[in-house]
Amino acid sequence: MKLRTTTPVSISRISKGILLVAISALMVVGTIPIVKPAAADQYDDKIAALTADMAQYQAQADALNAQANTLANAVAQLDNERSALQSQIDLNQAQSDKLVVSIADTTKQIKDNQDALGKTIADLYIDDDTSPIELLASSTNIGDFLNKQEYRTSVKNQLNDTIVKVKALKVQLDTQKSDLDKVLAQQKDARDTLVAKQNEQQALLNQTQSNEANYQTMIQSNSAQIAAAKATQAALRARSNATGGYTLVDGGSLPDYPWNSSNCPMSGYMSTEGSDGNGGDGHGYGCRQCVSYVAYRVAKATGVYYNDLGNGGQTAQNLVSKHGWTNLGSTPEAGSVASLWGNPGHTAYVEAVDGGKILVTQYNYDYGTGYGMYSEMWLSANFFNQYVKP
Repeated sequence: MKLRTTTPVSISRISKGILLVAISALMVVGTIPIVKPAAADQYDDKIAALTADMAQYQAQADALNAQANTLANAVAQLDNERSALQSQIDLNQAQSDKLVVSIADTTKQIKDNQDALGKTIADLYIDDDTSPIELLASSTNIGDFLNKQEYRTSVKNQLNDTIVKVKALKVQLDTQKSDLDKVLAQQKDARDTLVAKQNEQQALLNQTQSNEANYQTMIQSNSAQIAAAKATQAALRARSNATGGYTLVDGGSLPDYPWNSSNCPMSGYMSTEGSDGNGGDGHGYGCRQCVSYVAYRVAKATGVYYNDLGNGGQTAQNLVSKHGWTNLGSTPEAGSVASLWGNPGHTAYVEAVDGGKILVTQYNYDYGTGYGMYSEMWLSANFFNQYVKP
């Protein structure tokens, strides 16, 4: 790459002092750190506070889940879930605001680097066509020649470093824009889910006419399933507490997953509508349930959609016995499927592993926003009993 200007080529016209100042200026520009912009830090406290709010709603959900199944309790649960969803929306908004600031800051960094590159190139009069013989001829002595050669090499290295940083900033900018698109999509789904939750609460009141006897009659046919759902969530929470808890990264609805509040609304603990009108996802599972999501996530990763994985506690074992997957035992790997044994148990997809922690994506781990919700969270690797991979 030739670094040209319209001015005559003559390094000897620039004093060593000017060269050193130019090099120093370029080094300052060239060392702009490629990390999250400081201007976006103002949102960190708000994000932390909203994350803490989610934990409070989780605790409230646990308390309500342990109480008797009455109309008043059902309404209180829906109120809590609506509040948790609103916190999720606020959290998404804070994250998107932070990304907007980060994008603007990164864009400015790119422009500043590019402007500094152009100015420095022009000021230094560097041209790769200037041969060492020509450089020697323009020098007053050997020492002057060596200094010029050293300065030119140093400046070229700094220019190259700055160009690399500009390219890295552009990659960072693309990533930030992609993250923003993802957050905005999640924001839309969270708002849709909130509307569905509000409608669910109104439908419950309309069906029961706010009468406890009517409510008990309505839920009697599903009492066993409701009890099983409550027991499963209680077991998940106990397991989480015993293994160090969780850190929520993202939650609400997943844009790519084909089932959401509009085509598979949750009726309290149960999937409804769906592909068969009875809560099914078309692959043998309840939509917005843990196995439905894992089957979808595995199909996305491998191209194979399995329809025979059983319940969450059986998923890993069935992938080994029926489809020849490798049993990793209690050692997780990114891209593996995890199962917590039990009936129905629980299953999730492992996205990443960091020491004794795993980043999982899953559905129907109630973190305070109600049943049938998507979540991405860090858990202890000891949370699950078994990991398997293709």
